[in-house]
Amino acid sequence: MTRQQLIEQIYTKQSYLCVGLDTDLSKIPPHLLQQEDPVFAFNKAIIDATQDLCVSYKINTAFYEAMGLAGWQAMQKTVAYIGNNHLTIADAKRGDIGNTSTQYAKAFYEALPFDAITVAPYMGEDSVKPFLEYADKWTIVLGLTSNNGAKDFELQTCGTQLLYEKVLQTVATWGTPNNLMFVIGATQASEFVNIRKIAPQHFFLVPGVGFQGGSLKDISETALLANDCGLLVNASRAIIYASAKEDFATEARAIAYQYQQEMATYLK
Repeated sequence: MTRQQLIEQIYTKQSYLCVGLDTDLSKIPPHLLQQEDPVFAFNKAIIDATQDLCVSYKINTAFYEAMGLAGWQAMQKTVAYIGNNHLTIADAKRGDIGNTSTQYAKAFYEALPFDAITVAPYMGEDSVKPFLEYADKWTIVLGLTSNNGAKDFELQTCGTQLLYEKVLQTVATWGTPNNLMFVIGATQASEFVNIRKIAPQHFFLVPGVGFQGGSLKDISETALLANDCGLLVNASRAIIYASAKEDFATEARAIAYQYQQEMATYLK
């Protein structure tokens, strides 16, 4: 999905919501466990309930890899079911020396046809470049994360600036706003003004809204771009686990609708 196609989806739907399909077999409603593929059955119901309210789906690959072959098959079926009208993100946080990253890129851009993948930048340019070589694909680089451990490295001083600032400035030169995004945690709202100055045209993938305590209002008021949004705000557990009963998809839609309605007010 190109940048222009993504922007068109955002303004058509009045939403920059990304639904995280972090599907845990131990948390899905019990009645689905009788299905041949419970994870896919759950994902399919969530997608059917939310597809008109969001512009992206993010699959945290760890939840699928943990199930072995069955998990990979569920992930493959899920990506195929989502189709081409939503940005599909593999939240895999890959990043290794060049030839290994080349194989990771093939895995998630060819074998599993995702539109985007999250990447860790700390092995340098040659670990990220293989992902950026694919046309109409997105590389989403970890910038400033929501977890408490961000203070261990990302928020440490590196010369005259913080390490995350150095990462953003350097990585921004490796790609363009048309193929490169940054992960910026929602709980780091106090840094968003500074981050937007460093990367004024790039999209940000923002996890951490909902259970992690990030504020959609704070993020939107400080990080939205005037003409093309520039944000994808991810919500996972708050949506997909809104109910553990047979009404789970209906409740998931209700929460997604609340997010979409609030987002529409910030896009005007």
